[in-house]
Amino acid sequence: MTEGRAPGGPAAPSGVASARPALGTPCWVSLTAHGPTAAQEFYGELFGWEFRAGPRQLGPYVRALLDGREVAGIGRLPADRHLTVAWTPYLASDRVDATADTVRLCGGTVGVGPLDAGDAGRLAIGSDPSGAVFGVWQAAAHLGTAVTGVHGTPAWHELVTYEAAGVATFYETVFGYGRQAAKPADTDHVPLLVDGRPVAGVRGLGALPRDRGPHWVTYFEVDDADEALARIVGRGGRVLHPVRDVAHGRVADVADPEGARFALIQRSC
Repeated sequence: MTEGRAPGGPAAPSGVASARPALGTPCWVSLTAHGPTAAQEFYGELFGWEFRAGPRQLGPYVRALLDGREVAGIGRLPADRHLTVAWTPYLASDRVDATADTVRLCGGTVGVGPLDAGDAGRLAIGSDPSGAVFGVWQAAAHLGTAVTGVHGTPAWHELVTYEAAGVATFYETVFGYGRQAAKPADTDHVPLLVDGRPVAGVRGLGALPRDRGPHWVTYFEVDDADEALARIVGRGGRVLHPVRDVAHGRVADVADPEGARFALIQRSC
């Protein structure tokens, strides 16, 4: 995962989304799993999620809810495709077809779509030049994650790759992100800015595990990181890097029973 590094985002207050997300803002995150029913049980126990059927155009797919508000999605991996079980962030676009064209022009690929998800919106799934997979979401009835800043909600998204600057340029070109004027000399980290505010980050590690190339990591908010780790292990998940203190709180890298990797963050008060 992040090899012991801290997420680059600022502490985020809780809130309820009510407006269309700005271009490039991470607005949704979705898990593709071999056993979506088992995944619902695991994440329902961990985060307190309940579930509701999603657009039928996406196959067996459900939306996770907290107090009736949509938080994330879980779908099934096609049995005939050898894909990685993973959480995938979706970045907002006003015109997903044009964004998909720009992804291709900038050296990325588009593997799924663009396609309609009923009246919810329109999506595409692609990969950047380093191979990291991400989604693009053009909202219609479904604006994306509806609540943030509480237990069980996405808190931050970070791309872990070999070298940050080149890949960050790809995302800046496709989504129009701003770039910070300066960064600490001892880190290879590029925040992706929307209206001057970091919404995600790109971190270069130089080397990555042999079994895991460049990939996006989603951090989920938890009230108690230690308790969450105990629940993960008790339900068949794994701790990849134990809890450690960082500038924004306490974080840990974990994997669910199928191997989908994600991170936890317990915010500082």
